[in-house]
Amino acid sequence: MDSEGVKKAIVQATLQETNTANARALIEGITGSCFEKCVPKPGTSLSSSEKTCLSYCVEKYIASWNEVNGTYIRRLRQGAEGNH
Repeated sequence: MDSEGVKKAIVQATLQETNTANARALIEGITGSCFEKCVPKPGTSLSSSEKTCLSYCVEKYIASWNEVNGTYIRRLRQGAEGNH
């Protein structure tokens, strides 16, 4: 493998690691924020109100997550463009 191939492999591996870390953080955040908020007394099944609460909470959490990540990526790109 030439140096360009090695570089691409490293970038790909780094992106995969980052994506995995982001997914893990998202799941942990949802668990910490939504499950604990919506299911105060876990049992063998979820009530209708718990399901509704979880649904709304997860939707809001993911929308917020996407907004924060989008802003972060835009700022990184602006910084990278400014460094050329």
